[in-house]
Amino acid sequence: MRKVAIAAGLMVSAAVVLPAFANDSVTEITKDPKQWGIQTGDYANQRYSKLDEINASNVKKLQVAWTFSTGVLRGHEGAPLVIGNMMYVHTPFPNNVFALNLDEGGKIVWKYEPKQDPSVIPVMCCDTVNRGLAYADNTIFLHQADTTVVALDAKTGQKKWSVVNGDPKKGETNTATVLPVKDKVIVGISGAEFGVRSHITAYNIADGKLAWRGYSVGPDEEMLIDPEKTTELGKPVGKDSSLKTWQGDQWKIGGGSTWGWYSYDPKLNLMYYGTGNPSTWNPKQRPGDNKWSMTIFARDVDTGKAKWVYQMTPHDEWDFDGINEMILTEQTVDGKKQPLLTHFDRNGFGYTLNRETGALLVAEKYDPVVNWATKVDMDKDSKTYGRPLVVAKYSTEQNGEDVNSQGICPAALGTKDQQPAAYSPETELFYVPTNHVCMDYEPFRVSYTAGQPYVGATLSMYPAPNSHGGMGNFIAWDGKKGKIVWSNKEQFSVWSGALATAGGIVFYGTLEGYLKAVDAKSGKELYKFKTPSGIIGNVMTYEHKGKQYVAVLSGVGGWAGIGLAAGLTNSTDGLGAVGGYAALSQYTALGGQLTVFTLPTN
Repeated sequence: MRKVAIAAGLMVSAAVVLPAFANDSVTEITKDPKQWGIQTGDYANQRYSKLDEINASNVKKLQVAWTFSTGVLRGHEGAPLVIGNMMYVHTPFPNNVFALNLDEGGKIVWKYEPKQDPSVIPVMCCDTVNRGLAYADNTIFLHQADTTVVALDAKTGQKKWSVVNGDPKKGETNTATVLPVKDKVIVGISGAEFGVRSHITAYNIADGKLAWRGYSVGPDEEMLIDPEKTTELGKPVGKDSSLKTWQGDQWKIGGGSTWGWYSYDPKLNLMYYGTGNPSTWNPKQRPGDNKWSMTIFARDVDTGKAKWVYQMTPHDEWDFDGINEMILTEQTVDGKKQPLLTHFDRNGFGYTLNRETGALLVAEKYDPVVNWATKVDMDKDSKTYGRPLVVAKYSTEQNGEDVNSQGICPAALGTKDQQPAAYSPETELFYVPTNHVCMDYEPFRVSYTAGQPYVGATLSMYPAPNSHGGMGNFIAWDGKKGKIVWSNKEQFSVWSGALATAGGIVFYGTLEGYLKAVDAKSGKELYKFKTPSGIIGNVMTYEHKGKQYVAVLSGVGGWAGIGLAAGLTNSTDGLGAVGGYAALSQYTALGGQLTVFTLPTN
């Protein structure tokens, strides 16, 4: 918030006004539904808009208003930003940025074209995607594939500063957006498939100087964990909570990537995010729980200190990264209003926690085919409280190296990957794009070499057996009860981020390229339009000159579309995804386009 410093005893005759911190600018923009200032719509990651000109009764009339070609192929994740009369559009590698003037038909005001070493491309795990830009304090923030964090003047595109966050030669890359909050911009890192020891890092918005860095695994002081004050499920984590769960120095190549989404509660001054898989994918090579990979972190944004943690998948055996978004809501549970955090994990369980204390309230399967665990133990008196109860048949650890464990559901890309869900405060439902996919998983012994793949498993993926035959569902979820309210079947995984609006509708995109609108209460399909390429971008909305618009990037790719995006044909390529999504090439082709929709003028 705004701060005024007055020296003790100093008589001041006029008001002193200092520049607003970045969270003031972000907060003001996210309060205005006409604009879209950060990728998640707001700090709570609800992806909900109060705009309602486009609604359930008229969305069927939606038509294309204009389009924009990005000039880049491969997977287009994330969404454009709209600040005032300006739209900011990003691309996959090489991470170009365009500033478009909405008053002049999308005229290009400036563009930023970074010069990156293309050797970063083969180091990127699952396509050359980027999940988008962020805005604060008249600055556009971009985290490039090569881990360079760039601050651009929003009006001119001139570089204010840049800082290198990692080293691609070691396998460190970036695909994520950033979180501008208060006077800092917070960024993550990718690279667990290369044995990177991952972290979350805060840089000063003013000059790019390092403010703090918290590692996912390792010594307490480097993780910014206090053994007595940081808790898990209400109990202090204790000294060396991470080190004790790794064998020897394995934590130094322990993974725990932070390439997902970040949310923030200004009242608690806490940010929330998840960590990814431990390295390697072969569980036999890393005995122990491998803390704090696969973990929800709540950190103080000023200091980075962890208030609480919760590990969802101890000693991961399936690559169920915990990086998916944390959606913050205020809802009544057990008769009282509580600050909640809801998270749809790759492991197939939908979690609801009290985000102030880290108390676990709900953990239920959000796809009925999930079979690797029977349930999460919710008995507070049990020794396994809060842990998933693993089914031996689907345990790659118990089955051992060089054994092909078959029929594991979900597949490694999870019941949901990074594609963000939405929440409507009107229905109190979450709208979740999901994968309906299973896998065979064969771990094998692998040696670590810096900058080389450190995976150690061969996978194949396929639609969930004995089901509807498709590879996806779009569902409405009651986070308080842990129940599916309705579910729409999809031929392929739904790899697009959802958008809920006050118009009583929910938007999402499909891998074939359809933008769809459904009724928020019933799930009934109200509209669809096929864009030029598969949609893995996130739907957003804004208002310009009194009219509401809906926009989405299309450009097939991402992990599900890596076969098309990178021209791969071996069924086990793309970490097992190529074979599972081979049919996608019959429905769409590569592209890179922004499509903007609106209602016709009467």
